[in-house]
Amino acid sequence: MSAIKHAVVLVSGGLDSATVLAMAKSLGYQCHPLSFDYGQRHLAEITAAFAVCRHLEVPMPRVVRVELGALGGSALTDAAIAIPEAPTTGIPVTYVPARNTVFLSLGLALAEVLGAEDIFIGVNAVDYSGYPDCRPEFIAAFERLANVATKVGVEGGMMNIRAPLLHMTKAGIIHTGTALGVDYALTVSCYQATDEGLACGRCDSCRIRAEGFQQAGLPDPTRYRD
Repeated sequence: MSAIKHAVVLVSGGLDSATVLAMAKSLGYQCHPLSFDYGQRHLAEITAAFAVCRHLEVPMPRVVRVELGALGGSALTDAAIAIPEAPTTGIPVTYVPARNTVFLSLGLALAEVLGAEDIFIGVNAVDYSGYPDCRPEFIAAFERLANVATKVGVEGGMMNIRAPLLHMTKAGIIHTGTALGVDYALTVSCYQATDEGLACGRCDSCRIRAEGFQQAGLPDPTRYRD
C-alpha cells in the first residue's frame, strides 16, 4: 500500500490488549483495531476498547459480531455456568472454545482486505488462566496456517502473528504499558464486570490483574464494585 506498516490489532478492552495496541503504535504501525461482540457476559469491555483507542489516538475499533454464545460451553458465554471466584486447577470453565482461533481468523481476513501482513494479539502464557489458545504452540501453529491459507502467503509474502506479551509477566506488561502511556483505568479485565465496567475483584482475571499491579509496585487503578 505504501511505506507505512499496517497492522490489525485485536483489542478486547482489557489490560493486555491495551498494552499491545500501544506497543504496535510505538513500533510505527498504522493500527487497525478489531474488537468482538461474541456473546460475552457484558459489553463493558467493548466500551473500554473504544476508550483505549481514543486515549491512544488510533482509529476506533471495528466491532464484529460472532455469536459464540450460541455454542455455549463457557462461563463467559453461558449465564448458567458460574464464574469461579477461587483458584481452580486445569483449564477453567472461563475458557471459551476456539475463541482465539476465531478471532485470529477474522483478524487474518481483515489483514488481507487491508493489505496488512501483521496481526497483533495480547495473549500471555506466564501470568494467565491456562487457556490452550494462549500458548506459544498455538501462535506458531496459527502463523503457519496463515501462510498456507492466504493470498499473501501463497504469493511469497509473509503473514506475521505478533504476540509480544507471550513470555512477559503481568508486572512486566504493566510497566511496559505505563511507559507507553496506557491509562489502565480505562481498561476492563473482569469476567463479570457491571455494565459500567466495575470489577468484581474476585474472579481469576481480577486476581491476576491485582497481583500484577502489586508486583509492579504501582497503584491499581481498577474500579471495583465495593
